[in-house]
Amino acid sequence: MPWALAQQAPEIVRRLLAELPADEYAIDGDIAIHRSARVEAGAVLKGPLILGAGCFVAAGAYLRGGNWVDARCTIGPGTELKSSFVFAGTALAHFNFVGDSVIGAGVNMEAGSIVCNHRNERAAKEILVRSGEGGALQPTGCEKFGALIGDGARIGANAVVAPGALLRPGRVVGRASLLDQELSGHE
Repeated sequence: MPWALAQQAPEIVRRLLAELPADEYAIDGDIAIHRSARVEAGAVLKGPLILGAGCFVAAGAYLRGGNWVDARCTIGPGTELKSSFVFAGTALAHFNFVGDSVIGAGVNMEAGSIVCNHRNERAAKEILVRSGEGGALQPTGCEKFGALIGDGARIGANAVVAPGALLRPGRVVGRASLLDQELSGHE
């Protein structure tokens, strides 16, 4: 399940690091950056981390512990990424937060959009997911899980995706909106 992937992200990324071709990646400890990727001065990279071919990481970006970023992804200034898998061609524009998530290919997150990974507002912290529109809430066994975002999804500026969201491919979340499937029951 995607929440299990996010929970195991550091270990998974460490295993993948061991299999990378050294001639294609600059590897320093538990950080691997494809030789065609560009990381601006002032970006903070913490391992374990794999940054794929043709990626761009802007100054002020913060990638911490357990991230796998596929080819041609953009991590903009002020963006924080934690324990997540990001597939090819995805753009986290700027001033975004994505935690403990699986983000599909070709996803675009506009400025200031957030994928929350923790239920701070209630005493019971376990993340619940909804199985389909109007489906029942299912426990994940995790206290931290952001979202599974399908290929080609678009998250508008300053939108907030609450923990446990499952977004189908191509889904559009409007600007300045809240998507909380746990409360609404809507995909």
